[in-house]
Amino acid sequence: MTIHTDHPFLDAERVLGRQFRGRLGNRVSLWTTGELSGGATSAAGLTVSSLLVIPGEPWRVVGFIDPDSGFADAVAATGTAVVSLLEWHHRGLADMFGGVAPAPGGAFTHAEFEQTDHGPRLVDAPTWAGVTVESVVDVGWTRQLTCVADEFSIGPDESPLHHTRGRYRSLTPPG
Repeated sequence: MTIHTDHPFLDAERVLGRQFRGRLGNRVSLWTTGELSGGATSAAGLTVSSLLVIPGEPWRVVGFIDPDSGFADAVAATGTAVVSLLEWHHRGLADMFGGVAPAPGGAFTHAEFEQTDHGPRLVDAPTWAGVTVESVVDVGWTRQLTCVADEFSIGPDESPLHHTRGRYRSLTPPG
């Protein structure tokens, strides 16, 4: 990591757009795909806070991901993913999968995951969806994944992790 004296987002349009988006506040999710097996992994994951859930038959989950991420390549290969909604206690893990905190041994070694048909599932994330990629479209500097929700698991939502104005927040104070 390099420390610079100048601001990395000096382009006025981008800064204003980032500021506008940052004021929306979004639930933090972890998107995972691939296989976990016997210590070796072909799994990839990415923290995503730009997502939508669209009603219909079937329901869809739309995520906006970094096209340069390892996750983007991996989900293109597998065509499936698990979308887990993160809780307050997952904020360190969110930073690891987001690439802003170190993850010695890889981010998947810092929590318990179980393999599903859609990819690795974060065991202590009670709310998650198994999805199949329906379409991929580049939009601006991001990639839009529109996915069919094949299954949902809804659990308690005691301390949801949100991202607002560059910081994690919980709408419910941790107990």
